[in-house]
Formats: sequence, C-alpha cells, structure tokens
Amino acid sequence: MSKKVYEALSWASSFLKENHRDENAGEILLRYFLNRSRAQLFSELREEVPSDRWELFEQAVFAHVAGKPIQYIMGQEEFYGRVFYVNEEVLIPRPETEELVYGALQRIVRLFADSQSVKVLDVGTGSGAIAISLKLENPNLVVTASDIAEKSLLVAQKNAADLGAQIEFVHGDLLQPFISAKEKFDVMISNPPYIPTGDMEDMSEVVVGHEPHRALFAGEDGLDLYRRFMDELPQVLNEQFMVGFEVGAGQSEAVKELLQSAFPQAKVEVVYDINGKDRMVFAEYIGQCQTHE
Repeated sequence: MSKKVYEALSWASSFLKENHRDENAGEILLRYFLNRSRAQLFSELREEVPSDRWELFEQAVFAHVAGKPIQYIMGQEEFYGRVFYVNEEVLIPRPETEELVYGALQRIVRLFADSQSVKVLDVGTGSGAIAISLKLENPNLVVTASDIAEKSLLVAQKNAADLGAQIEFVHGDLLQPFISAKEKFDVMISNPPYIPTGDMEDMSEVVVGHEPHRALFAGEDGLDLYRRFMDELPQVLNEQFMVGFEVGAGQSEAVKELLQSAFPQAKVEVVYDINGKDRMVFAEYIGQCQTHE
C-alpha cells in the first residue's frame, strides 16, 4: 500500500516515540531516501513515496529502533559543512569536535603567522573529519593523520579522496610511528577515546552497541591515552608547538595538569564548548628564545 510523504513522517514519528528514539530521525531518514532538502520535503507532503523508497525507509526506521545510529544507516554525517562517509569502523563525528577544529585553526594562524607551511598531526583520525577539515580550511597545512585501526584508515582515505584533501595517512599506535621515524610536528590534534569504562552500562545502546569501543573507552578514569601522550609528545613536537585535545566533560583540569607537567613553560588553557561544557584543552609554546627576557 502506497503512502504519502506526510503519512510516512507521521508513522515514523509515532513509532520512534513509542520506542524511545528521537522522532526527528524519521524526517532525516526520509529526506535521505528521497534525496530532498527539508524545504523540498515539506513542499511535497501530499506526494506519494515510491514503493521502493518506502521499503528502504521502513527498514531504516526499524533498524534505528533496534539501536543502529541513523548515520550508519545512511553511511554519512555532516561535519564542518561537508558530508563524510561513515561506517561502524569509525566514530560518528560530533558537532562539539567542530569547535576543536575551529579553535585549532584560529591558533595556528596566530602562532605560525610567518610560516609558509605548518606540519600538523591528527592522532586517532577515525573518519578523517578533523584532519580533512583542517587541510581544506587551510591548504597551507601539511597534514598527517594516523590511526591504530587499518579499517578506520580506509574510511579516512575514502573521505580524503572524495573531498579532495591531500593528506598522508599512517597506521600505528599513538605517536610510536613518528618517534621511530624521528619525525617532528608543529601541531598535534587529537580527539582520543576518553570515556571511563565504568560509564558503559549507563550509555545508550545506540552508541555502545554500534560505535567502535576502541574509539570510546580509555581505562578506569578515561585518561589512559592522555597519560601516554604526555610520555610521547615531547619526542615529536618542534620547539614552537601547539597541542589541541578534545576531552570528556569534567576531565579538562586533569588533562590541563598533565600538559602543564609535561610542558612546564607552555601556556595551557581549557576551552568550553557552545553547551558550556569543558570540552577542549590547548597547549601552546612559542619557543625558548621568545619567552624570557
């Protein structure tokens, strides 16, 4: 039996609400399967949904109710104004991480104003959202992106190719490949796993059941990876440098202290996101010769 657009939206909204899922998911999925903007969709409320599209839409709504994130159903998510391919090998890019990119871009321009090219490393790149956005927003950056999971790197490489970003991808554990190669960077950015393992039981199955655990959890207090970074970072940073981390809410002071211990002369600041959560920690150092009289 064929359905009109408004009937499809109404059914999805009720069904999702009954099953404690976000009602808006129905509209997003229908727009995706009909390839319509929001304005187009609402101007066609009385149009029929083609039967093949209805079938895909219905299956997608059922899949979301069963716990599958809509981004994985559609195979995409928007980040920094671009559409990125995603699958279950990578974390779904979050809007908060756009603020990390924005903060990094601002600081790079200020700190490295005289440099023709700035070497940037994105560690734990996942979908490549951070590295690719940095490169496309500032083409002067020489960007390298790494990940411990080869399957994640395949997703990032596809996104870089699709979006036309020239980036070097490296497979490896945290900063180990760069320490071995004696490679140095001006900027290191990372959105590492930072959720304490004990939080797993209180989290939505949409996240825990589908997004890769290696990209979510990091020990009892969620700080395991940051501690490792402090041991490894001094070996890969140039004399003048900037470090930018995304952190979990409530972790910023701990991460700030770790950075301050590793780099006593650096300026370390906590930055709050648009929702008022302590979401980023930046460290910057302009080099010995310019800091003291």
